[in-house]
Amino acid sequence: MAIQSINPANGKILKEFTPLTDEEVKGIINNCNDAFQEWRVVDFEQRKKLMLNAASILKEKKVELGKLMALEMGKPITQGIAEAEKCAWVCEYYAENAEQILAKEFIKTDAGESFVQFDPLGIVLAVMPWNFPFWQVFRFAAPALMAGNVGILKHASNVPQCAEAIENIFKEAGFPENVFRNLLINSSQVEAVLNNKFVKAATLTGSEFA
Repeated sequence: MAIQSINPANGKILKEFTPLTDEEVKGIINNCNDAFQEWRVVDFEQRKKLMLNAASILKEKKVELGKLMALEMGKPITQGIAEAEKCAWVCEYYAENAEQILAKEFIKTDAGESFVQFDPLGIVLAVMPWNFPFWQVFRFAAPALMAGNVGILKHASNVPQCAEAIENIFKEAGFPENVFRNLLINSSQVEAVLNNKFVKAATLTGSEFA
């Protein structure tokens, strides 16, 4: 079944997308896992640079993104602009603070040396809702990518253009290919993604059906 972008104000179909096949999804996940092997060792300074690029793009395109949210899911344009600005803020916050947050923590024990170390996991799947189509994604993506993970997004089926725009922001910011991917799939395909051996974590905001 096609994934449709529909203007809720008048019911007009804005755009239709063909869902990815199961084989195409497996290929994307494999590519993301390959990208993770390189992204996980990229230093914080480079990650910071790219995340700040994403923040700048969000600010530059906030009106355009606000209009897209209005068109696709009915959010007032002023609220959409504010949402884009909030997304830029979260990108800036984790760009500036991730290295300190994830720094090795030395602790006192009877051993010669003891510490807590934070290592990236791999692919993080995000199943996200339509009501905050940008914020819900960036609040996961900014910390996940800054920590050295890669992200794949299964967005709500009524905001495919927002999902596409988010992937394009990370591309334009200069993130390596397959560090963040949008999966245009139906809800029935999510279980197979969750069960894929390369998907190491998942974040969900939504209903039981999602």
